[in-house]
Amino acid sequence: MAGKAQDVVADSTGYIVKVGEMAPDFTVKLTDGKSITLSELRGKVVMLQFTASWCGVCRKEMPFIEKDIWLKHKSNPDFMLIGIDRDEPLEKVIAFGKSTGVTYPLGLDPGADIFAKYALRKAGITRNVLIDKEGRIVKLTRLYNPEEFASLVKEIDGMLSE
Repeated sequence: MAGKAQDVVADSTGYIVKVGEMAPDFTVKLTDGKSITLSELRGKVVMLQFTASWCGVCRKEMPFIEKDIWLKHKSNPDFMLIGIDRDEPLEKVIAFGKSTGVTYPLGLDPGADIFAKYALRKAGITRNVLIDKEGRIVKLTRLYNPEEFASLVKEIDGMLSE
């Protein structure tokens, strides 16, 4: 196997980014056809949720994200939440959003290229990445753990009350 210019080192959960680092930039196309570029969201608290329709843990977590984060903060101009669906076609992502009942924006990640900026391409999901107003990663989560999720909610609430 040919090596790359630099070896990618992942943590025990498969993340290749770390808290305190600048979040890797990307442009994602949403299911409504609009595109969002992460760097254009500077000045906002941003949460990325890496997900897929086949992920049972994602399906378990998404209603909590909807209720405890999105519905609470969606009208706040200083907040953005994007679900990034890993390597699935538009029709499947739209159906997935409907089946989970979420109303937050869902984006397409063909080939898992956005995901691969944050974690090993073959690493598992669900994952949440919380980014501060300066574009730095402040929290990384993996799987759905109620205590960890509660700390994520508290962190977002705190960042938006500053």
